[in-house]
Amino acid sequence: MLNNLNAITTIGVKDINRAREFYEKKLGLTPVESAEPMEEVQMLKSGNTLVELYKSEFAGTNKATAISWVVGDDIAKEVDALKKKGISFEHYDFPEAKLEGDVHVMGNIKAAWFKDPDGNILCLGNH
Repeated sequence: MLNNLNAITTIGVKDINRAREFYEKKLGLTPVESAEPMEEVQMLKSGNTLVELYKSEFAGTNKATAISWVVGDDIAKEVDALKKKGISFEHYDFPEAKLEGDVHVMGNIKAAWFKDPDGNILCLGNH
């Protein structure tokens, strides 16, 4: 069944070129060249994961996290590196969470959220 297969994260964007610039230049994802280039789809690689950006009129309408990266104990370092590239972080009011800079701390869990140019919610987490 599906438990033995790889999955691809898909994120709807309004402008492929603008999104590609953000995901490649700001986040450091690597483009995956396709045998059949498509104007409305771009595949990127993040570690061993594929991220598919596709043109959608519904881009940014999801109010939940679209993708998360596990960065371990270096979360504050990763947040600072992204801030230096002009990324702003979101602050949410979660019960029993406290903010340490832009990092939400909830017991052993640490997370920081930011948005891509279309408003898709992205996350860094220690777990």
